[in-house]
Amino acid sequence: MTTSSPPDVDLAPVRGQATTPVLSAGLLIAILLVAANLRVTLTGVGTLLPAIERDTGLTASAGGVLNTVPLLMFAATSPFVGRVSHRVGTTRLLVVALAALVVGTVVRSLPSIACLFAGTVILAAAIAVGNVLLPTVIRTHVPGPRVHTVSALYVTVMGVVAAVSSGVSVPLSDVLPGTWHSALAWGVVIAVVALVAWLPRLREARQDGGARSPGTHARTPWKSWLAWQVAFFMGLQSLAFYTAIAWLPSILGQQGTSTASAGWMLFYYQVVALVAGLSLPLLTRGRHDQRYIAAAAAVIAAAGFTILLLLPSLAVVACTLLGLGNGACLVLALSFQSQRATGPGETTALAGMAQSVGYLVAAAGPLLLGVLHDTTGSWTAALLLLAGLSLVMAGAGYGAGRDRHVRVSGQEP
Repeated sequence: MTTSSPPDVDLAPVRGQATTPVLSAGLLIAILLVAANLRVTLTGVGTLLPAIERDTGLTASAGGVLNTVPLLMFAATSPFVGRVSHRVGTTRLLVVALAALVVGTVVRSLPSIACLFAGTVILAAAIAVGNVLLPTVIRTHVPGPRVHTVSALYVTVMGVVAAVSSGVSVPLSDVLPGTWHSALAWGVVIAVVALVAWLPRLREARQDGGARSPGTHARTPWKSWLAWQVAFFMGLQSLAFYTAIAWLPSILGQQGTSTASAGWMLFYYQVVALVAGLSLPLLTRGRHDQRYIAAAAAVIAAAGFTILLLLPSLAVVACTLLGLGNGACLVLALSFQSQRATGPGETTALAGMAQSVGYLVAAAGPLLLGVLHDTTGSWTAALLLLAGLSLVMAGAGYGAGRDRHVRVSGQEP
């Protein structure tokens, strides 16, 4: 009987053994094309939902389910990506996922309620695969000092394209012959471009980056406390970010802000988050230990929620702090999934766990806060909860930001 290794080990020995990867411009573009597809088919649904409900007869509750399905599919699909990736290879699975995204986007746009939901399920599962595999691609092909930079770039591309999708979906539905059906389908263009960019890489697939890996693959590190800290940080960050996206205009509206101004404040919050994520590598460059940066970013988010509660007249300040804190936490949460793993297989396992837990928490957040608001008649309890959870996120970020690796307890055939 062998003695199991400690769950968390220092990174230094692993760095000495690893071969420094070289990131090519072509692969960086391919990574960013995948990132562009991770939200574009989702963010336009909210703006089109009134037209969808009017034309199909969907109730508001069913419309809410339509927006929740992707997050639930992310949580349900993520844990299985590692095993499938081991069987077929990272690159091959990514190509299959992009093809499924094309199919799902087209199916969702067909004139049928069943197709609307079925297509959403298909494309959400495909996006979940991309969510999990991108940290593995980065772990394999990006030099360690550039991980935060590439993560910030792909988060920025993901956010910019998502914001564009939110803005153009309604205008497209007004000018295209298929109205909202065509507006739901426009993202297929980006999916096809990404698929074309990745197809040639099937020939270049290597054992660590795309071909089927022989032997064993990493188990999901459920017994590692460091892995749970990464997962909780991912989950609480997702909850704060998606809750702000879902409810910030309503919170500001109840505090006396006009509908138009509240919409612009949500836009401003997302812009600040993008700038914060893109600027983060300037703070993390050369730092393998990000404990204090992760904790500070979460505390800044907590301060934003607190100001929104106590000093609603300073909504601009609150949204600035929320954008800075949540934008930085998003990049850190994604980077930790690469940096805290010992290799590509372990990265896939850790990312699958972190995103499964994370998106379950994210799916529950907007619903829980909506229930709190309906029960109490105000946003006070919800904002107090968000501020408190952001402080909990600071603790998780302090642990996840340590200069250590997750060591899985065993391997699976």
